[in-house]
Amino acid sequence: SRIKIYICSINFNLWSIVEKGPYVPQKDGRIKKVEEFDEFDSRKMTLNFQAMNILSCALDANEYNRVSRCDSAHEMWKLLEVTHEGTNQVKESKLAMLVRDYELFMMKQNESISDMFTRFTNITNGLKAYGKEYSRGEANRKILDALPKAWQPKTLAIEESKDLRLLPIEELIGSLLTYEM
Repeated sequence: SRIKIYICSINFNLWSIVEKGPYVPQKDGRIKKVEEFDEFDSRKMTLNFQAMNILSCALDANEYNRVSRCDSAHEMWKLLEVTHEGTNQVKESKLAMLVRDYELFMMKQNESISDMFTRFTNITNGLKAYGKEYSRGEANRKILDALPKAWQPKTLAIEESKDLRLLPIEELIGSLLTYEM
């Protein structure tokens, strides 16, 4: 996600090239030769090389060696995706593990609210990366349900005084941190 943000910040159209593939200039149903490129074709073709450059500069030597034979930013990205995230089957397994972690999420004994929230954020960020998001209300409910029984008075007070569907998670955590102190 950091690479996506960086690429989009340079030129939003670059991300489309990475995601969908490079522009291929065509004329009469065939791919144009370089000599036939007009100004539009040249600008569009340059986007692919800009995206390839950004990706190349973001990689260490080993990673670069892995993608150096690729002809497009899209091809580089797909290779990096499979290398680091795995195939669709691996992604589904990782998503299933994250969903399980979310569903079984509980505050650990002697864990601080801050540490618990960091663990929760890591799980929800992982889920988001795989396309699974929970609503604000669901996330707030999960955090409150994860607290030990000793927190029940505070949990009840929050539930009665706040609309969990609208309550920003940072405000919930702030309230819990205050109670913890």
